[in-house]
Amino acid sequence: MNHDASPSAPARPARRVRGILLPCLAVLGLACVLFVLRGPLMMSAPRCMAGRWHGCYDTFNGVVLMTLVTLPLAVLAAWGLARVRRAVGGAGGSAWRTSLAEVGMVHGTVPFLWLTMMPGAAPGTAPARVSLVPLRDLATMGSLGIIGNLLVFAALGFFAPVRFAAMASLPRILALGAGCSVLVESAQYVLRLDRVTSVDDVLVNAAGAALAGLASRRWWRAPSRTSAHTSAICPAA
Repeated sequence: MNHDASPSAPARPARRVRGILLPCLAVLGLACVLFVLRGPLMMSAPRCMAGRWHGCYDTFNGVVLMTLVTLPLAVLAAWGLARVRRAVGGAGGSAWRTSLAEVGMVHGTVPFLWLTMMPGAAPGTAPARVSLVPLRDLATMGSLGIIGNLLVFAALGFFAPVRFAAMASLPRILALGAGCSVLVESAQYVLRLDRVTSVDDVLVNAAGAALAGLASRRWWRAPSRTSAHTSAICPAA
């Protein structure tokens, strides 16, 4: 008598419910965010739809609006990559997850990088400003500034461990977010964009990547069974 089959049977309906419930909650959350931001986003809509640089691509509202507008194209790109992977012999679920993670990292990170690299009022002429005292600038960021910094590498922290098994570790995600943030802050300083190069930005960016990584932990890509089995048979001397 097989005793292993009966406990797994009730788990299937639960998985189906979660598979339906999670996308519905995501859509509902996105709808709530759009409802709250509808006013500011619509202010930039005429300039963005007309293809004007000023008032659209050089403003926070315009970049966020274009990110949302291009979201269906990102989903279409992920679907196309998954189809190509399946055509060359990849597993359906794995192909879709890998493709979605790749597109998600790009589509969710590039707009925030664009925003962080926008020049200030006097680029090239204002002296470079550096703040290396931890936690000193948090009070001046404000709630919106902190939320924005948390989101800069959130998509990278969320999707990187889903795509790459080597990144399926919280310390590595934290290091990835911190390393990318250091590169951005260094670029702001070198290019003299009239922005403050702050260690607090690095700390908050890294924390946002780590928190997003924790949110995707159940979908992290595990190391291959072949390598794990080989390590178990042939342990290091």
